[in-house]
Amino acid sequence: MSLVITLCFVGLGVAALLTLLRLVLGPTVPDRIVALDTLLQLVVAGIAIGAAVTGGGSFLAVLVAVSLLGFVGTVTVARYVERRGS
Repeated sequence: MSLVITLCFVGLGVAALLTLLRLVLGPTVPDRIVALDTLLQLVVAGIAIGAAVTGGGSFLAVLVAVSLLGFVGTVTVARYVERRGS
């Protein structure tokens, strides 16, 4: 089981590094928004794996809060970018 958890965290780490690269090098603002949202979802996945490992139910409230925060933030920035383009 430990190998699987390690591989999950390594995969999330590689994905986070690639996402950070897109966040820094993204040519447009929407590219950076998508990269930031993806990075937030990778954090949520990491918290979920940590909750599965420890078996703690207290992480579920954190997962819901972070996911909602990410969703609201992405929608808000997308509306701002849409209005700015007009």
